[in-house]
Amino acid sequence: MPILPLYGHEALRRRLRQAVERGTLPASLLLHGPRGIGKQRLALWLGQLLLCTGTGELPCGTCQSCGYALQLAHPDLRWFFPRPKNDGAEPIPREVLDEYAEASAERAKEHGLYARPGGTEALYLSVVRGIVQHAGYSPALSSRKVIVIGDADRMVPQEANQEAANAFLKLLEEPLADTTIILTTSESGMLLPTIRSRVAALRVAPIAEREVRAWLAQSEVKAALEEALAPKREDARVDLAAGAPGSLLAASAREDAVAAARAVLDAASADRATQIKTVFAMGGKGARGAFTDTLDALTVLLHQRSREAVLHNDPAQAVAASRAIDAVQETRLRTGTNVSPQLLGAALMRRLTRNLA
Repeated sequence: MPILPLYGHEALRRRLRQAVERGTLPASLLLHGPRGIGKQRLALWLGQLLLCTGTGELPCGTCQSCGYALQLAHPDLRWFFPRPKNDGAEPIPREVLDEYAEASAERAKEHGLYARPGGTEALYLSVVRGIVQHAGYSPALSSRKVIVIGDADRMVPQEANQEAANAFLKLLEEPLADTTIILTTSESGMLLPTIRSRVAALRVAPIAEREVRAWLAQSEVKAALEEALAPKREDARVDLAAGAPGSLLAASAREDAVAAARAVLDAASADRATQIKTVFAMGGKGARGAFTDTLDALTVLLHQRSREAVLHNDPAQAVAASRAIDAVQETRLRTGTNVSPQLLGAALMRRLTRNLA
């Protein structure tokens, strides 16, 4: 079952296609940008382009390689993404590759539509070993291999096994001649510095409203959004997507973020014990995605509070809400660093208390 087409990113696609035609495409790429804009789908499109055997403008979409790529079944196009840690014995690389083939088939059944990974899902040591081993194989059908690593910021530091870490870094720095590696991330500041220094980074922007609407028009998308409890009206979906339609697939996570944001606002006017408890609930580094979602929800709630203050002719409350928004936005910018969400949350709570209590 083929995955849905890629929408948007036309200018970037032209650049990538031209680089492939000229033979100047870097062997190790990093696609970074906001969550939900289609970075991993773009990476898969580039993989399809690199493996396409058709003629004319590539990818042709009709050759055997394109057919396999669109079904996430091409043996030379491997997609790795965060998954839960195996509770049993650590799987060997061959088992990891088989597990990811099954996981990709499951995503194909869903037409490539999926919500962002949970806080405990990551790219663990066994996955790194699987990637390195697959890179050493000869291509099965094509003249080259493409490895896509989604949410690469979820790659667990490999201090416990320097051999695996060094092998992966060497793969990025000196990839095999027949291998292209494409990483994606929505939190580039959380990538290991040793990885960032070895890849060519490309910024991916949100897509235009017309492209969001075209994506929303797909029957498969409509069905998925019904299950995700997204807003019913298309205009509401477009507004909520804000150029990142994939974010609509995480409606339940968004509800959790709004609830967490309300708890933060309540705690800002509560006692110190409640504030400490709320900060600790923001979690450690594994909860970074949920933390940024909470900050985004906080911004929305504070904007609502500011508008209500203006309507009720309460300039003091409007100014307080405005200052609180500034504090949230400054914290949001710092989530791209290696600072723990709990430390950022503690600093934010102090500022919110000064402005809102």
